[in-house]
Amino acid sequence: MTQNDSPTIETTVRTTEEQATDRSQPTGRPVIEARNLSVHYGDEQALQNVTMKIPDRQVTAIIGPSGCGKSTFLRSINRMNDLVDAASVDGDLLLDGTNVYEDDIDPVALRRRIGMVFQHPNPFPKSIYDNVAYGLRIQGSTDDLDERVEQALKRAALWDEVNDQLEKSALALSGGQQQRLCIARAIAVDPEVLLMDEPASALDPIATAKIEDLIAELAEEYTVVTVTHNMQQAARISDRTAVFLTGGKLVEYDDTETVFENPAHDRVEDYITGKFG
Repeated sequence: MTQNDSPTIETTVRTTEEQATDRSQPTGRPVIEARNLSVHYGDEQALQNVTMKIPDRQVTAIIGPSGCGKSTFLRSINRMNDLVDAASVDGDLLLDGTNVYEDDIDPVALRRRIGMVFQHPNPFPKSIYDNVAYGLRIQGSTDDLDERVEQALKRAALWDEVNDQLEKSALALSGGQQQRLCIARAIAVDPEVLLMDEPASALDPIATAKIEDLIAELAEEYTVVTVTHNMQQAARISDRTAVFLTGGKLVEYDDTETVFENPAHDRVEDYITGKFG
């Protein structure tokens, strides 16, 4: 290589911010993509210009201190924020390349493609069977209903515990069983994406371990995005981790191992090591 062919400093040296931007792009096919996504609740800004791509059939964990916008971002994906009168959204949120905030997108149809499991189990006051079958019946998908209910319960790792009591009230199940039932209800309609808002925070350690194992299995079939306050849990279960800090800013997004072992930002390292948050 001649002197004129040699790369210049300007082309070879990049800032830490530029390197972090490069690192934030996952290698798998992106199913969800946020582009400069901002959310306000009235005058309060909950998310600030979030840009990230979430890859197919992986677990992406969202971590950060309380009030940093984690759950707001999760609810933005399936437009649950539409149910909050004071909420307004700017920017784009794409699902398989289509902006879900376009005027012609039906939020109800969108939520069939993006299932959601909440922090506290919320089974309907119906039988175990009817809970799982609920979404299928709403959609008019009643062919092979028994088989589809069974498959959903098996994929939620609950079938062996309840197969002989499907007509029993779902409210009689334990907390951990109720949460897995809610997961079965969410996946029965075969969504593309499964959102989980702290799905194990209200459960005991044994039930939590079952939910964590289940999340790993679900990622073989679904794109899973989960919010958690438990950083050890994020490190155990996720492929990629996004760190939101105060002001609704996405500060870092990378492979989970990199975020926890070699974060690009001092603020992220301080949060992970417990210096603040």
